[in-house]
Amino acid sequence: MLVGEEAVRGDAMRNFNFVVNVIFVQLLSFVVAAQTSSDWPTFGGQPGGGQYSSLEQINVENVDQLEVAWIHHSGDSSWLEVTPIHANNMLYYCSPMNRVIALDPVTGEEKWRFDPHADEGGLGLVDEPRRSVRCRSVAYWEAETPDPGVECEKRIYKGDIDGHLFAIDADTGASCSDFGADKGHSGFASHWDYEGNGVGPRHTTSGPIVVGDIVISAVGVEDSPVNASDGFVRGFDVRTGELVWEFNPIPPERVNETGAANVWSTLSADVERRLVFLPTTSPSSDFYGGPRLFPIPYGTATIALSAETGEVAWYYQIVHHDIYDYDLPGHPLAVTITKDGQSRDVAIQQTKAGFIFAFDLDTGESIFPIEERPVPQSDVPGEVTFPTQPFPVLPEPFTLTTLTRDDMYGLTPLDRLWCQNRFDELRYEGMFTPPSIEGTLHFPGFAGGGNWGGASFDPNSNLLIIKSLTMGTVHHLIPNPGGEITLLPDPGAQAVPGAASQGGLGDPMPGTPYRTANGNFLSPLGVPCTPPPWGTLTAVDMDSGAVQWQIPFGKVRRYGITFPDFLEWGTSIIGGPITTAGGLVFMAASMDKQMRALDVRTGEELWQAELPYAGMAVPMSYMADGKQYVVIAAGGNRRTFTEEGDAIVAFALPDEN
Repeated sequence: MLVGEEAVRGDAMRNFNFVVNVIFVQLLSFVVAAQTSSDWPTFGGQPGGGQYSSLEQINVENVDQLEVAWIHHSGDSSWLEVTPIHANNMLYYCSPMNRVIALDPVTGEEKWRFDPHADEGGLGLVDEPRRSVRCRSVAYWEAETPDPGVECEKRIYKGDIDGHLFAIDADTGASCSDFGADKGHSGFASHWDYEGNGVGPRHTTSGPIVVGDIVISAVGVEDSPVNASDGFVRGFDVRTGELVWEFNPIPPERVNETGAANVWSTLSADVERRLVFLPTTSPSSDFYGGPRLFPIPYGTATIALSAETGEVAWYYQIVHHDIYDYDLPGHPLAVTITKDGQSRDVAIQQTKAGFIFAFDLDTGESIFPIEERPVPQSDVPGEVTFPTQPFPVLPEPFTLTTLTRDDMYGLTPLDRLWCQNRFDELRYEGMFTPPSIEGTLHFPGFAGGGNWGGASFDPNSNLLIIKSLTMGTVHHLIPNPGGEITLLPDPGAQAVPGAASQGGLGDPMPGTPYRTANGNFLSPLGVPCTPPPWGTLTAVDMDSGAVQWQIPFGKVRRYGITFPDFLEWGTSIIGGPITTAGGLVFMAASMDKQMRALDVRTGEELWQAELPYAGMAVPMSYMADGKQYVVIAAGGNRRTFTEEGDAIVAFALPDEN
């Protein structure tokens, strides 16, 4: 009998211990999950770059109560496109002038500031000297077991417009003097320390990314000259700054014949697979490829590299022999989707052409069918167009991809007639119509469909939320027999009819027999000839590939006037969306200075608030002291005719919530 009682007690004790262990594991999982979800340690939220937050304190039921929690001003107003990161109980961001600033995440109080003393003249170009003076993000790393008594056990990494990669103590803002010491530097590694071909700058406006003990940095280059700088991507030791590997997208036997194919946009990674994902650009020059009539498979391609060695794991070329400036404008989103009832780890790549590609993370194979379709061919002497281009059958394009004469728009009948007549004058044979001497309508234009900052994936609804700029551009190739190497502007490019220029200048394309005049396809009244909406936000089901909803996004604001609601035009968009577990999409990105929240499943607008300046950036969200915050950089942008400023704005629910 006693034995039986002991057995019962033993069973009861074992059951009790089992329950306790389960509860402990669940609590531990909750804590870990909370810690993970509370942070936003990279540009895209997590290394995969899904631009998603698992926080849900702010949700569809209470988002209309959001209010400004704090505003911080950096003092640097120009091209504010940054997305702050949240790590180490601080908020970190970089200003357009490449200064790094640490803030208290609850109050917005500035804790420290690091100044790299970068060249504020940017690239030194006469046409627009500060056009690349910007900084989109920084990266964070900490030792596995940080020693609080040792400096730089937690680090912020940032690149600057001089081609340097800085390491900064995340607690104090002091330079990490050991970083770059192997090359004689104190606190930074430099892309100029290594051999490379070509001329022109090497700058880093998009932040690096950390995978394990490697910090990976890419460069922007001036890709107009044939002999542009090579588009190297480099991996450095996180502690010493010593070069571990480098990857050049240009074939080694062709480095003296072309350049670029670089990564000016953001990076993403899969930490578990030890992969880093590159969205590359076209080789130089952008609009004429006569000097590069040979395979360059890594140009305008999605590439998966080993983060430890820099070796190519897989790649897919999005545009063959790119002469359209269809640079890949945003990082591939390394996320888990639901497809055919199964979880699939994929890299989702959005494009300027309005396409969505989705590749298996392990193999690089597309999970949707892709067709190689014939495209219009060039009639420019010296150019040989690639005969086909890849078209995804699914997912559906997220922007308008073809035009007709009847599609032309105008504020007045005469305005519309001008656009129709100009349409008749230009060469246009659908997507991938090549640049021409007589003038080509390029649609979608090189600044749209999905440009920088463009997409977020919501795992709860399986929806890809993606913005688009739907405007055409006009290209003229103008004979330039000398083809001399110069970075000076050509004022004559302004005179090309119908090519309302961006910044008022053309592209000299030194080293080629042509220069270009290009710009937005606008009517004499300065309105796009292409039909509205000119800015949209679209939800795409990543199971079926079908568009779930699409709405015009933003309201046109010009000369201090915001146009009325019934004109559903949408606006020029710079920046992009994030999604949250609260069922929300947050995005600013438009001309009208509004920050908006929408229902992720329907696109219904649930809240908006006016910012001090237009928010031409990607927002982020984090938890601090039990409160969820949503933060946006509000700095305007001269290309959207919005006032420039320097505000970081945080929103939160009132304390009673």
